[in-house]
Amino acid sequence: MLQVWRGSDRYRGGDEAAGIDTRHAFSFSGFYDPDNVGFGQLVACNEERLAPGAGFPEHPHRDVEIVTWVVEGELEHVDSTGRTSRVRPGDVQRMGAGRGVRHVERNAGPGPLCFLQMWLVPGLRGGAPQGGAAHEPEYEVVRGIADGTPFAVPRTEAVMHVRRLGQDGRTAVPDAAWAYVHVVRGTAVIGPSGERLAAGDAVRVTDARDLEARAAGGPAELLMWEMHAEPGYG
Repeated sequence: MLQVWRGSDRYRGGDEAAGIDTRHAFSFSGFYDPDNVGFGQLVACNEERLAPGAGFPEHPHRDVEIVTWVVEGELEHVDSTGRTSRVRPGDVQRMGAGRGVRHVERNAGPGPLCFLQMWLVPGLRGGAPQGGAAHEPEYEVVRGIADGTPFAVPRTEAVMHVRRLGQDGRTAVPDAAWAYVHVVRGTAVIGPSGERLAAGDAVRVTDARDLEARAAGGPAELLMWEMHAEPGYG
């Protein structure tokens, strides 16, 4: 089953006075829809837009894997383990919150910042639930990840694939129990019915098999999640 979720229908959040505009793909914070609390192990896909100098003050996380993809601008990350980094377009940042970590995120550049932040709840197929609290916080940045390189998220059965397509370029959507495809840039056509997706749109596919995505009208950039398990709790 393939469902299209338009970027224009995301839940709106943030703080306009503080220069923060947030768009939630799933129930998050004060936005709750019992029919939209996650997909596979993905429980958040937030599109964040920060004005220069704007950001999120120190706040905690635990028991979650957080993957960040910068669309435009420069994101500064500072956390309670002493790690500091700047993340730019083409970089993949992962923070495994484990037993607990606090961090600050802000727009470190002179222009607007836009990034996607995706949260996954740990859990492994065919075994006991795996909580993220068993390990110390982890942090990594992959600089300039190459097109098509799979990025596997520890303690999950989730892999993110980055695909940059030229005009009319094509790519397979991963065969998976849960496949999530987000259009970062450009326009893409996905599935046998030819669903047309603009930047910010996404599709959720249950039991994905033999699907293809194609750039339409110019280049396109896609983030594709391949997931084989749901969250494990307890």
